[in-house]
Amino acid sequence: MTSTLKKKIVEVCNKKIAQKGTNVGVSFYAFFKNKNDNPELLMEAATWWIQTHKLNHFEKAVKIKELVQD
Repeated sequence: MTSTLKKKIVEVCNKKIAQKGTNVGVSFYAFFKNKNDNPELLMEAATWWIQTHKLNHFEKAVKIKELVQD
């Protein structure tokens, strides 16, 4: 995973956790705008989320943040 995507994921997770608490869930779509302006990065996130880690559609933000930081 690129450092750009890692940084984006951690930032979004931190923001969601700060807003809604440690129980908040996210999907990999949370890291992108509604407009698909970077399909390569979206596919990188989808591959990491679905194929590499076999995660559910929604996962706890704290779990995702920990996976990215490990």
